[in-house]
Amino acid sequence: FSPVPHPLNIQEMRKLHKDAFLKRHNIKLGFMSAFVKASAHALMDQPSVNGVIDDTTKEIVYRDYVDISVAVATPKGLVVPVIRNVETMNFADIEKTINGLGEKARNNSLAVEDMDGGTFTISNGGVFGSMFGTPIINPPQSAILGMHGIFDRPVAIGGKVEIRPMMYVALTYDHRLVDGREAVTFLRKIKSVVEDPRVLLLDM
Repeated sequence: FSPVPHPLNIQEMRKLHKDAFLKRHNIKLGFMSAFVKASAHALMDQPSVNGVIDDTTKEIVYRDYVDISVAVATPKGLVVPVIRNVETMNFADIEKTINGLGEKARNNSLAVEDMDGGTFTISNGGVFGSMFGTPIINPPQSAILGMHGIFDRPVAIGGKVEIRPMMYVALTYDHRLVDGREAVTFLRKIKSVVEDPRVLLLDM
């Protein structure tokens, strides 16, 4: 997606409000909270992406809550702590939770319960400079979102070629639960939130 054409995209919102956000919440406003919240919004809209196949009954279980596993790199390797009930959280709640879990991961103090029971995973390879890649599903979840780096690229805007910052995102999903229609609709929901966060307020 290209986050720039809309005047109120997440980059512009962050630029406008990051200082006030830091002063009010004592934490920086990053891009990760936007994607976590956008994912929760999309998961509630597309419950199959948030579903799971029960190992015992082999039936599909749909959840009415969103617990997002976020991949965090530590000196000892990758860990995936869980942000719980994201559907009820705002950007500040998410940033504080990510910060707290990241601190615990770096201090090697994450407990098993901190990493258990996520319904969906986000992997942010973009922090390492990746342009594109395909993440692997974290079983028993049915899908994982891969975020990649934001790079300036030539794009067609109003019939002209302009340089705009763009990011590729990838969704890997279990075809037993999720069809292409649901997967693409899910990604378009995320795109719409990141390009105009006001859709969260309007529940669109």
